[in-house]
Amino acid sequence: MRVVLAEDLYLLREGLSQLLRAHGFEIAAAVESGPELSAALAEHRPDVAVVDVRLPPSYTDEGLRAAIEARRQVPGLPVLVLSQHVEQLYARELLADGSGGVGYLLKDRVLNADQFIDAVNRVASGGTVMDPDVIAKLLANRPAAGRIDQLTAREREVLALMAEGRSNAAISQRLFVSEGAVGKHTASIFTKLNLSVSDDDNRRVLAVLAYLNSLRSQA
Repeated sequence: MRVVLAEDLYLLREGLSQLLRAHGFEIAAAVESGPELSAALAEHRPDVAVVDVRLPPSYTDEGLRAAIEARRQVPGLPVLVLSQHVEQLYARELLADGSGGVGYLLKDRVLNADQFIDAVNRVASGGTVMDPDVIAKLLANRPAAGRIDQLTAREREVLALMAEGRSNAAISQRLFVSEGAVGKHTASIFTKLNLSVSDDDNRRVLAVLAYLNSLRSQA
């Protein structure tokens, strides 16, 4: 599996490169700046990108911007973003297209090699991985987080596939039901999770976050 890695700190970049190689990944490119990341993603079209949010030259959001632009050019390009702090705007923007294959981890999690490698694999396979602290921030003061137990078994199946970034059409093919049936299940999920239509929030994203939060609670 080919990886493009973007991290400006040399020691961390080298450490992550060695860790990934030790688990069978091929490092297609290991870069330290936003422009280098954009070029590497365009050239290598990796199976997954591991990207620090803040990269030179301005150390603001170059990594995230490069990753989002790459996903526009290659829809569904798997991207795992690393950040020093919980930045809700970045997390929401990363999740906004709803196509899966995204992750947002705090750098503290990288210290746990198994957790990090598991996150890279899940994102590469099209899943969604969110740091527990990020989930908590995004779901703060929202009633959806504690209502997963109201879903039927079929609705849970639909939501789990939604968390993998699958569209309603893809879910219908996977479950051998009509797309209309999936639409009804999705509407029921939103209702039971108390996710009303909003200009500010993507209900699909919030439903996935609630699902991920429920998995964390069960662990």
